[in-house]
Amino acid sequence: MFRLVLRLVAASIVFVGPLRAQDTRLPVDTAITSDHVVTIRGVRVPYRATVGTIPVFGDDGSPIASLLFTYYERSDVQDRRNRPLSISFNGGPGSGSLWMHLGYTGPVQLVIDDEGYPIQPYGVRDNPNSILDVTDIVYVNPVNVGWSRILGDTDRGHFFGVNEDIAYLADWIGTFVTRYDRWRSPKFLIGESYGTTRVSGLARALQSRQWMYLNGVVLVSPTGLGVPREGPMGDALALPNYTATAWYHGQLEPELQSRDLEEILPEVEAWTLDTFLPALARGGSLSDSERHAVARHAAHLAGVSEQWFLDHNLRPSVGEFRKELLRDQGLTVGRLDARYRGRDGQDAGESYDYDPALSAWNHAFAPAVNHYLRNDLGFETDLQYYLFGPVHPWNRSGDHTGEDLRRAMSENPYLHLFVQSGYYDGGTDYFSAKYTMWNLDPAGRLQDRMWWKGYRSGHMMYLRAEDIVTSNQDIRDFVEWALQATREGPAKYF
Repeated sequence: MFRLVLRLVAASIVFVGPLRAQDTRLPVDTAITSDHVVTIRGVRVPYRATVGTIPVFGDDGSPIASLLFTYYERSDVQDRRNRPLSISFNGGPGSGSLWMHLGYTGPVQLVIDDEGYPIQPYGVRDNPNSILDVTDIVYVNPVNVGWSRILGDTDRGHFFGVNEDIAYLADWIGTFVTRYDRWRSPKFLIGESYGTTRVSGLARALQSRQWMYLNGVVLVSPTGLGVPREGPMGDALALPNYTATAWYHGQLEPELQSRDLEEILPEVEAWTLDTFLPALARGGSLSDSERHAVARHAAHLAGVSEQWFLDHNLRPSVGEFRKELLRDQGLTVGRLDARYRGRDGQDAGESYDYDPALSAWNHAFAPAVNHYLRNDLGFETDLQYYLFGPVHPWNRSGDHTGEDLRRAMSENPYLHLFVQSGYYDGGTDYFSAKYTMWNLDPAGRLQDRMWWKGYRSGHMMYLRAEDIVTSNQDIRDFVEWALQATREGPAKYF
């Protein structure tokens, strides 16, 4: 359907500004628009795709950077006052917006197998699970990712840091919303991985810098958002992920392995908080018998040996665990998604050579995004598309993005939060995501506007065929939940 429509509408593509394939400079301000149709959940959805660039403006009003964006709007909607707009970011920092764009919520979907592994020929197909039926979407590439670039000799320090990133992107979003006349629309932010840090900070920055109030924030595989967890707490939170990983690979003892994953995990979470965390907090003061008892049960839950836990002072890292779990089979498991297996040059050692999950994703996404944006949407450039761009050093000081999100929710009774996590994600593990959500709001006053959901996959849970259906439907349900609040009355506390 998608390619047929492209052929039919080729004459309707509108170019604004010259694009020359032989020019490696980014067009500072341009847009290319084309019309398409996709069938979503059995319903024909016509839409307009715009790929282009919009500048970041400096204090004197001149462009200091240019950001690549792709904007999809349903074209059979006449009145956009009630039509939501979702603004989508990926993470890194330094990661392009291609992951959720082509993997998750957009109208086209990466060609991969049902478990997320690369297959050839590379490319995209229609996405029957896209959320475009219920919300328009813009995918944004921050500076030095995708084809977004700094202009002239602008200082890199203006862009590359937790708060620097949030400040200029809030201003850019204000420009985008003004240009495309979306001020009256309900608005949602969607962020993945470091993008969750970004959108949590943006929730408040948009309110304070642009006077733009949101309806919802979706955090996909969230980071820590500046919520403190140093020491024993951070070490303990990883254990439920180890259990999920071992369960997936059949490494637990029969009593656990024979049970369903989601039946086991609440018990592991409770033991982690009630026994494992206090033991780690006591550190070297534990008696030998207590230390062995804790190591024995932790090993039972993680599918490894008691001695291995003891050798790591009860605190093995994610990387060490990923190397150890299937060592006797000559295999490693993915950090960002433990379903993926890899092979190192040698079985010895404490860390793996590469993350097999990320390698598989780079394999499939890079050719797809380069072909799709250039050939299907018509953006011609010889620039390299940065899946991961040069954004370091990154200023991580002053990360109070979790508090920013809490403050935004307190100031805006319409603002709702949805957190999505994969059980097999070792980079931003699911139990840490729960902990973050609980401790964004230690007073418990906002929990009735927060929702968490887990999936049987990893960091990019949507790359599994079963989960892209449920995870997108969950976003639809969240959008409806957040919008329902606007129908029930004004934004105030009763």
